[in-house]
Amino acid sequence: MTSILVACVGNIFNGDDAFGVEVARRLSRRTLPDGVRVIDFGICGIDLTYALMDGYDAVILVDAAQRGEAPGVVSVVKPDPIPAGDPIAEELALSPHELDPAKVLRLVSALGGTCRRVLLVACEPLTFGDDEGVMGLSEPVTAAVAVAAETVEELIEEMMAA
Repeated sequence: MTSILVACVGNIFNGDDAFGVEVARRLSRRTLPDGVRVIDFGICGIDLTYALMDGYDAVILVDAAQRGEAPGVVSVVKPDPIPAGDPIAEELALSPHELDPAKVLRLVSALGGTCRRVLLVACEPLTFGDDEGVMGLSEPVTAAVAVAAETVEELIEEMMAA
């Protein structure tokens, strides 16, 4: 049986950064195949690191990401492989107040974990708010939540069939 982790990340106090959290909420109301876990990691990078060490066949990260697209555009990205070698300790330090998926993947690699297949379902944000933050998603990113949830389900279907 194929095991897939759908790892949704984001900060609900920073506007469109909550995109992954909202996709997790949407997916939690759907029936997904056995072997698929959807987890809202919020900003808990260490929790995501430990989950990625559990040997999933595939991981789908869901997050807001600035890629130069129009706000609300959903993209599927295959992250670059993690290069072999000794990482610098500072590269692996995780902040308790933010989650950097690239840093988490480097830490998993340094700890000897492997993520055989990793995809990112990304949404172009409109705003992360100001220094005081902002609650709620912008209109284009709110509309993208349904698109992203459908995209995740399509990716799961493809992975389960492979």
